[in-house]
Amino acid sequence: MHKDYFEHIAGVYDGDAKRISNIDRIARAITENVEFDPEMHLMDFGAGTGLLLERIAPLVRKITAVDISKSMTAQLESKRELIECELEILQIDLVSSELSEKFDGVISSMTMHHVENIEAMFIKFYTQLREGGILAIADLDKEDGSFHRKDTGVYHQGFEREEMAQAAMQAGFRDVKVVDASVVEKEQGAYPVFLLAGRK
Repeated sequence: MHKDYFEHIAGVYDGDAKRISNIDRIARAITENVEFDPEMHLMDFGAGTGLLLERIAPLVRKITAVDISKSMTAQLESKRELIECELEILQIDLVSSELSEKFDGVISSMTMHHVENIEAMFIKFYTQLREGGILAIADLDKEDGSFHRKDTGVYHQGFEREEMAQAAMQAGFRDVKVVDASVVEKEQGAYPVFLLAGRK
């Protein structure tokens, strides 16, 4: 059994104005750097309460939300009627799970720093995508460890952009680019967020 690090905050997760502003900027960066079409079936890796996918939903046919947290996926389930596309919710650990489904794209926001082996995760994304499928991953720039005040199962204190790009390219992705996506403002400082985009 995995510990549900978000159990105590899931119910109020969507009420954080700074979190909402951050996800708005990330979603805008994704739509500006990735092309979607109405027939696409996406995977949202680390979907949580669905803050990212609900912003991308009007652009695609279906989104499969993948998250390890029971409490966060329960919050997403409670919002199902508000999501403007077909929605499938999978409460699984994608690191150790295989999905038979192939996707037209993988989107993700602020999840990769919870993944121990980044190189293996990019390979997993690559195998789960159809040829031509898109990748759009947003996460923190390298930081000093002050971003997370509480233990939420964090393996990385952000990332060097070039290392992330290299990991994606080594997994087989092409047209890889890394751009500014957002800045998270916290009491203890400002934390830049990047978007990595690519294609299988």
